[in-house]
Amino acid sequence: MKALVTGADGLLGSNLVRELLAKDYEIRVFLHPASRSTTLDGLPVEKMSGDLTAAADVEAAVKGCESIFHVAASTAMWPPRDPKITAVNVGGTCNVLDSAERCGVKRLVHVGSASSIGYGTKENPGVEETPYKYADFGLAYFDSKLKAQKIVMQRVREGRIDAVVVNPTFMFGAYDSTPSSGKMIVKLASMKPPFYPPGGRCFAHAADVAKGMIGALEKGRAGECYILGNRNMNMKEIFEVIAKVVGVRAPKIEIPAALMLAAGAAGTVYGELTRKAPEINFEMARSSCVGAYYSAAKAVRELSMPQTPVETAVEDSWRWLVDNGYTDK
Repeated sequence: MKALVTGADGLLGSNLVRELLAKDYEIRVFLHPASRSTTLDGLPVEKMSGDLTAAADVEAAVKGCESIFHVAASTAMWPPRDPKITAVNVGGTCNVLDSAERCGVKRLVHVGSASSIGYGTKENPGVEETPYKYADFGLAYFDSKLKAQKIVMQRVREGRIDAVVVNPTFMFGAYDSTPSSGKMIVKLASMKPPFYPPGGRCFAHAADVAKGMIGALEKGRAGECYILGNRNMNMKEIFEVIAKVVGVRAPKIEIPAALMLAAGAAGTVYGELTRKAPEINFEMARSSCVGAYYSAAKAVRELSMPQTPVETAVEDSWRWLVDNGYTDK
C-alpha cells in the first residue's frame, strides 16, 4: 500500500515513516520547500515538496496514494492569534480532505491534538468524549486544531471520506530535529534550574504514537477519535526522570502559578515591543499551569498501541540529541 505522510520530517512524522517502512509500506512524503528533512536522509521514500495551503501542491502529492497520514501542522504559539496558524491547520487540512476525495483515497488518518479533547485529573483523566476546555485560552493553535478535527469528522458523517482521528499527547523520542520536546531535555541538562513549572501532562514515546497511528489506519473505526498517550505525570515527576537520564540534579522548587503567569505577561510585552517571539507568553504560561491528563485506554484496546515506559522515551530522545550535536554533553 502506498501511503502519503505530510509533515514527515518532524518528531512524530520521522518515527511514523520508520514504522511504516518496517511494515513494508511504500512511502511518499510531503515536505515544505524550506525543510531540511535531515531525519529522512537515506530512507527509501519518495520526496515531494510543496505548500500545504496550496491546493495544487497537495493534490499532486495525494495522487496515486491509497492512504494518507496527515501529520503536518503549525504548532506556533506566537503571535497567539496568528491567522497563518489557522491557514495551515484548517485550510491545509481542507486541502488534504478535498484531494483525498477527488483522488479516491481509501483511508485518511488525521493527526489532531490531545488539546482538542478535555483534560482531566490523574484520578479521572480526560477521555475521547470529554468536552473541549481550551476555548478561552487565546491560542490559535488549540482552536484551529479543534476546528480541523471537526471538519474531518463532519466529512466522515457525510460519507465523503473514510477517516480516523488520532490525538497524540506530549511525546519524547528520537529524530526530534527542531528540537520540540527535546528542548526541555537540553535546557535541563545545560541550565540545571532549581525550579520546575506547575501543571502536568500525559507523556508518551513517539514511536508508540506512530504505531498507534498505523493501528488507526489498519483497524481504527471510521469517524472515531483515539487519544494516543501513556503516563500522566506532573512536571516535578517528569523533570526527575529527565534529570536522572541526563545526570543532573532534579529541580526541587515549584514555580508558583502566579509567578508563571507574570513571566508570561512579561514575555507578551517583550514580544509586542520587539516583534520577536518570546520564550513564553501569557497564553502559553496559562496553559502550562494546567494538569492536562488523559487516558489512552481506548487506543490500547482497539489499536494495540504499545505503552513503552516514559523513561525509555526520554532516554531515546537524549541519546539522539547527544549523537546529533544538540548538546555538548
